[in-house]
Amino acid sequence: QVQLVESGGGLVQAGGSLRLSCAAAGRTFSRYSMGWFRQAPGKERECQTAISGSDDKTNYAGSVKGRFTISRDNHKNTVYLQMNMLKPEDTAVYYCATSPKNTVYPTDLEVWGQGTLVTVST
Repeated sequence: QVQLVESGGGLVQAGGSLRLSCAAAGRTFSRYSMGWFRQAPGKERECQTAISGSDDKTNYAGSVKGRFTISRDNHKNTVYLQMNMLKPEDTAVYYCATSPKNTVYPTDLEVWGQGTLVTVST
């Protein structure tokens, strides 16, 4: 069974930065692709970025490309989301997702984490 635990959310001013972490347990982390979804109030949950398992390919949604960076540390079984130049519209609950496929496609990922709230103030 997959266990993913997100952390690092909080309140930040527009233009600021945050780093989210997602710790994985119960599996061979390095073989799995990982990703981050977010759900803003009243909106659908959408994938923002993904990183593949075997070759660290990445994919970003247009709204975060150039501002967000996904990375992974296979020794720590953790995936990170570095968020820079945050905007109020980035306010959302951020969820960690995973896939046993070597993929960066959002449709291949499944959200398992409980989410961490990011609030960006003006």
